[in-house]
Amino acid sequence: MTLGIALLGALLIGLSLGLIGAGGSILTVPVLVYLVGQPEKIAIAGSLAIVGGIALAGAIPWAMRRMIDWRSVIWFGIPGIFGTVAGAWASVLVSGEVQLIAFAIVMLMAAWFMLRPLKVGGPEPAPRSTALIVGDGVAVGALTGFVGVGGGFLIIPALVLLGRLDMYRAIGTSLLIIGVKSLAGFIKYLSVLENEGLTVDWTIIGLFTAIGIVGSFAGSRVSQKLPQIALKRGFGAILVPMALYILWRSWT
Repeated sequence: MTLGIALLGALLIGLSLGLIGAGGSILTVPVLVYLVGQPEKIAIAGSLAIVGGIALAGAIPWAMRRMIDWRSVIWFGIPGIFGTVAGAWASVLVSGEVQLIAFAIVMLMAAWFMLRPLKVGGPEPAPRSTALIVGDGVAVGALTGFVGVGGGFLIIPALVLLGRLDMYRAIGTSLLIIGVKSLAGFIKYLSVLENEGLTVDWTIIGLFTAIGIVGSFAGSRVSQKLPQIALKRGFGAILVPMALYILWRSWT
């Protein structure tokens, strides 16, 4: 029964990535920890692999519709790979419980970004320097590696507000960046787990990724017919109780 619910969670992970280009890893870690029963560090590593695979597959239909901004991928996404590796390395310095608490705090940040209205109209912001864009990518990448999140909830506002992309192009671009950064973090995590005598569950990773890809393709088709702002706010509202539950479990 629990596994069935977990697999339903895998489908929802893919739907989230396909619909709004974010939120996959926010759902994946709690599902792997509380439904599958994995230790925190293994769940975080597995989350990076699952979300990375789903995001890369989910980026394909957006690329076919020319909805990926390759300049943002280069200046924001590639530097993020180095940040992800650094974040995964830093994770060995703390316990899995501390990572979960940090993860819950990140979820609350995600809810704030999702619920906060994006002011895409009005005066355009001042052009952002390439150095600052690279710095943003590294910072989001470090967060990805440390707590196992793809960072889409940070990437999308940055692409819309700073990169001046429309919401749909931001989603496609976010998926590709999430995929590349997450898989880079997972590769680093394999050595981290090996040093601690732990291994990932490849069966769960493969099963969740396959189901999630199906959900991602479905979400991509539906996303063209639904208002993106409403979707993002609905997702943000769900994150708040989930984050508070994780904080409560970690504290007790």
